[in-house]
This record gives sequence, structure tokens and C-alpha cells, in this order.
Amino acid sequence: MTSSHRDSTQAHYGRLAASYDQNWAYSPAYIAWMSKCILDRAAIQPGQVVADIGSGTGLYSSRLAAAAGRVICADPSQAMLDQLPDDPSLIPVRASAQDIAARRIKLPGERLDVIVMKEAIHHVPASDRATVLRGLGELLAPGGRIVIAMLPARIGYPLFTAALERFDRLQPDPAGIATLLSAAGLETELTYDSYKLDLAKDRYLSMVRNRYMSLLASFTDAELERGVTEIQERYPGNRLEFADQFAFIRGTRA
Repeated sequence: MTSSHRDSTQAHYGRLAASYDQNWAYSPAYIAWMSKCILDRAAIQPGQVVADIGSGTGLYSSRLAAAAGRVICADPSQAMLDQLPDDPSLIPVRASAQDIAARRIKLPGERLDVIVMKEAIHHVPASDRATVLRGLGELLAPGGRIVIAMLPARIGYPLFTAALERFDRLQPDPAGIATLLSAAGLETELTYDSYKLDLAKDRYLSMVRNRYMSLLASFTDAELERGVTEIQERYPGNRLEFADQFAFIRGTRA
């Protein structure tokens, strides 16, 4: 990752930190659904060492900690980590996936039982992904799991055309990520789940203006406003219904 790209990504999440949970916590039911999707695949047991890499504000870390007892919350954005709940079971570590995989940052515990990466792998440049995933896999204890939750290669969000086209160009293919985990020596499984969202259109447009997806940080204010106008014209009515589909890749160390 170039320093300019890294800085712009951290600046985006620094701006977003205070409103991050408001933007992403669509509803308690959605949070419960996503938590179950992750926990079912992670199979966390009490006392296991768990790292949430790209934890952000800890929106899901708290659910992981309820299963494990404590969770290492790793994120390169200090502004995000500053929003973690005041909970001793959440251990903040300012670090990127690259830092952790290269062991530039040492995490508590000799080996990790579970690594969770929710919507973080796309921030790792394509040229670094194989090295990063191999390095993370090497941190797992025997039988340890890494669970990567990510959007599919194409999404059905009610975004404007330019945003959808940019997403298609930039989003990694989950099948490719699964292949990299297999090449790193992990037993790999790729599955999909989806959740039907029903949001007030005004709320969703506010989320777009707030650049709730890092993808939207690459658009200017004027471009976003034109995009909002396009969404309003394309989707009449006061509510938006769409499926939020996620890919879940689990790699298990023998």
C-alpha cells in the first residue's frame, strides 16, 4: 500500500469514526444476523485468543468477546479505536493487517485461535494479499480459523452508476481470496449469506453523503450530490429494499 493510499484510507475512517456505528448498524436484527454469520463460522470457544483485524469501533468485537472472553481489536485508525466501548474484554491495538502479518506489531498471545476480518481485506493492496494472508495464517494455532467477511464481486446496492462501476473494478473476488488462503496451506470454505434490508430512503441518502462505504471517499462532494440525485430519480418512494449479500471465507489450519 502506498503511503498516500494508506493516508487517505485512514483519513476517511478518521472522519467516519464518530458516525460509523450509526451508519452501519442498520438495525439490531441486522447486527444479530451478521454476528451469527461470523460466530457460526468462527466456532469460538471460551478462553480462546481472538483477533478482530480491522475492528473499527468494535461493532462486532463485543459479540466476539461474549463468546471468547476477550478480543484483540486491531485497526490502523486511532480515531476508530477511540470509539471502542469502555470494556476490559476489548484490547485495542493500533495496527494494520500488514503490520500484524509481518510481525511489525506483536499481538498478545503466542498464537491466535481465531482471526476475524470483516470488510477489511479490500484495503490490502492486491500485490500484498498473498503475503498478508500467508502471514496471518502462520499466526494461527493448530486448528485455528480465519474468517473473512466481505462483499461479493458485484453488489445490488441502490447506489449511483459511477459508484457501482468503480466497485466492480476495485472489489476483490471472494473466490480469489479463498484461493490465496488455500495456497497459504489452510483448508478453505467459501459460502454466502444475505439479509434483506428495508431502509428509509432519506436515511440511506444521508449514509451515502457521509461516505459510509470507503469506496465513496473517492468521489467529490459535487459528484456525490449528482449521485444522490440519480438515486432519487431511479428509486421513487420513501423506502429502499435490497439484499445485503456477503461472502464468508473460512480458512482452518491443520
